[in-house]
Amino acid sequence: MSTLQDEEREVVRTIARLHAGVLATVGALIGGIGLFALTAWLLVEGGPNVGAHLQLLNHYFPGYSVTWAGCFIGLLYGAAVGAAVGWCIGAVYNLVVGLRD
Repeated sequence: MSTLQDEEREVVRTIARLHAGVLATVGALIGGIGLFALTAWLLVEGGPNVGAHLQLLNHYFPGYSVTWAGCFIGLLYGAAVGAAVGWCIGAVYNLVVGLRD
């Protein structure tokens, strides 16, 4: 009976952990494609003052602007930030799960 409980604990411990690399990849996809899509949407929509608020990101992302070239620069910056955030979330989560054991 105790081997069954040990096996169940091992399964729960394995399932409870996240793969930080996978979470980083998902974060990179969401961040990169998200910023690309938002910039492209504003450019297609047009108007007198296109992307005034999104343009403020150039304070944090040098070279980014609400232009078609800025779409691709934003894709890279969004992917980098998304990957870093995803990896940090996975690493901290796994640390907390490790402390619970």
